[in-house]
Amino acid sequence: MRYSILTLARNALSYHENWPRAWRSPAPRPEYDVVIIGGGGHGLATAYYLARNHGITNVAVLEKGYLGGGNTGRNTTIVRSNYYLDANAHFYEHSLKLWEGLSADLNFNVMFSQRGVLNLAHSYADLDAYARRGNAMRLNGTDAELLTREEVQRMVPLLDCSETARYPVIGGLLQRRGGTARHDAVAWGYARGADARGVDIIQQCEVVGLRRSGNRIEGIETTRGHIRAKKIGLAVAGHSGHLAAMAGLRLPIETHVLQALVSEPVKPILDTVVTSGAVHFYVSQSDKGEIVMGGDLDGYNSYGQRSNLPPIEHVIQSLIALFPCFSRLRMLRTWGGVMDMSMDGSPVIGRTPVENLYVNCGWCYGGFKATPASGWCFAHTIANDAPHPLNAAYTLDRYTLGRTLDEKGGGPFPWVH
Repeated sequence: MRYSILTLARNALSYHENWPRAWRSPAPRPEYDVVIIGGGGHGLATAYYLARNHGITNVAVLEKGYLGGGNTGRNTTIVRSNYYLDANAHFYEHSLKLWEGLSADLNFNVMFSQRGVLNLAHSYADLDAYARRGNAMRLNGTDAELLTREEVQRMVPLLDCSETARYPVIGGLLQRRGGTARHDAVAWGYARGADARGVDIIQQCEVVGLRRSGNRIEGIETTRGHIRAKKIGLAVAGHSGHLAAMAGLRLPIETHVLQALVSEPVKPILDTVVTSGAVHFYVSQSDKGEIVMGGDLDGYNSYGQRSNLPPIEHVIQSLIALFPCFSRLRMLRTWGGVMDMSMDGSPVIGRTPVENLYVNCGWCYGGFKATPASGWCFAHTIANDAPHPLNAAYTLDRYTLGRTLDEKGGGPFPWVH
């Protein structure tokens, strides 16, 4: 490990005030081979895999705020690969396998906990859809178990599975290898790994313009000066449309706010992730004891990151309907994340019509769980100017070619339309 027991003891005695920086904070250089705009999980992972897998180290990551301050630090940390369509199934299963070895790869504990992800079925139609999804998952090499109501009750004793429940539980679909990870640790781990391989991570550096010459971007205008780059990758989640417009592109995505909230911390009482498509609700318990919960989009376009009362009311009503024992918990805090919603519910990872500009966007509800595979595939695409087989279906032109991947229900609520 990077720090010895002696180092830990010495810093403990000094009240942890003398720890060395985990990554450098360099001034931007005039030119880079690759510039990644966006210092969240996807951007940092891309930089890490560019250096690790492809030997490209003359790379900068530009972040207008601080690392992980966007959607990476504003999600409910669920990791899973329970997808129905082949392209999505293989991509997210690769991501899950990367998650399983990520702490060892980065030499940094990302606190990946494979506590399982359980999708509740509230009707026999739900159960039939889950049976089909589970069969597809197993055919694609992904684990899946169809549970009866009695099995669900034994697994989650606090869940209201009674005959009088507001949302009757018929059964569920379980992916035991799914779970949660610590969002901050993921960003920090990738940042440290990228920095150790020579990548410049530049915070407080907002992109204010892209200088285009013909069909290429020749430079990036930032609040810290002009930067030239041979290749540019956008990984800015809900701000993808705004950044692409600077290059003269209009992306087929919308930006919405998605809220989440946590309760006061309590002792361990919920050891799996529970989601409900019918209720539009998902819940887990954090390592600090907080009950973490979320619901659906606010329903209107927004770049705001603040909470609004109606979605909060819906989430709390759903929590109490499914888990009546939580009714006396107090809400601790709420927040919003800016979501880049694609038209078919699947992401875009690939080239754009601009020769040296690449885009990584359209993650809808589930960008966090895709972080490792997203960076892996985006790095391959940038390095080779061609997609990896895992993201070959995620091209930007699929909307004009009629090759959409309609899996909107593959967000936090995996049902089949």
